[in-house]
Amino acid sequence: MVDFPTFISKRCIIILNIVALTALRIQGQNEHISFLYHDRISCMSSTEEMYETLRRNDAIAKKFFEIETSILSILNFKDFVERLLTEIHDKRDIPYVWISLIAKSDVADLIQKSATSEILAERVNLIDKDVFLKLIGNKTDPILANKDLTSFRSLIPPQHTHRIRSLAIVPLTLDGEIIGSLNHADTSALRYQPDMDTTLLKRLVTIVSICLSNVMAHEKLNYLASRDSLTGLLNRRAMEQILKREFERALRYRTPLTVAFIDVDDFKMVNDRYGHKVGDDVLIYVAKHLLNMTRGSDIVARFAGDEFILILPNTPLKESNDFAKRLKSFFFHHPLDLEGTPIRVSISLGLSCIEEGVDNDSMSLLKKADAMLYEAKKKKEDICPI
Repeated sequence: MVDFPTFISKRCIIILNIVALTALRIQGQNEHISFLYHDRISCMSSTEEMYETLRRNDAIAKKFFEIETSILSILNFKDFVERLLTEIHDKRDIPYVWISLIAKSDVADLIQKSATSEILAERVNLIDKDVFLKLIGNKTDPILANKDLTSFRSLIPPQHTHRIRSLAIVPLTLDGEIIGSLNHADTSALRYQPDMDTTLLKRLVTIVSICLSNVMAHEKLNYLASRDSLTGLLNRRAMEQILKREFERALRYRTPLTVAFIDVDDFKMVNDRYGHKVGDDVLIYVAKHLLNMTRGSDIVARFAGDEFILILPNTPLKESNDFAKRLKSFFFHHPLDLEGTPIRVSISLGLSCIEEGVDNDSMSLLKKADAMLYEAKKKKEDICPI
């Protein structure tokens, strides 16, 4: 950064020199003084250009610093990615900013599990590892390009392919391993040129990589704290927090909300006959297909033992009943294949839908579903007594 008093003093010296030279010129030192006069004018002009360049560079560095400080304290993927991309877009006036991540990497998997938002969907894309490393040459230095961008097509979001005229690809690393890139693009071919200095981009991506490592560690802890270790589903504590939120939302907007309480029939018999390892396989099998058969907005959780909970927002009781029938039919017709031995899995369900003026809190909805599950299992026992 230019020291302001020093800047003023240098300008004053230049001006005083011009005044002195002008006085000498008046005294008759025409030829020699004229040369010095124009030389001083030229010197002042080049000095002003130099200081103007320094001023612009200082302003750019300041914006980069503001971007870096804005992300330092964020510890979740959703806010981190949204803040980073928005700040770069706004402060640097860059039309297109997005992150590319190597598919099936730990960070890509964790982001998909723990963060969902419109900005993430639009500005984070996945790319095959071999394709990406071939593209960047397995190097960590930024790549600037403004000619023949077709070779980078696999990296550019399809909706922006025909608008982009220059591109900056800045590789991201996590614990020394390349995991993707932070990408900047512009409609002007002059914005990113191969011979431009990339010092500030390197510094930014270093900060981003450090922050990403912190976010990754924090999100892993949060994920483990909210997940069932066997099935990977949400655990009871996380489910109850989400149910409370969905219950309040349903009351506020007067939308239907259904809770399904699910129990695996005769699970104890499976454990006794095949052992606890097979019992675990049955629970994992049920969890997997509950996830596959529900919508993205639905919540699937393991409550305890062989019991599972489904939270179905915006789903009235009739639709929930139809869905329950499909679930029971699926498990009945698709037994678990245990090394060639089919193990039939049967489930029972209890459903409860929010009723305004009847349900006072989310736990009352859960208790109603539990009571309905008890009734469903009792009917099965009455039909087929053990």
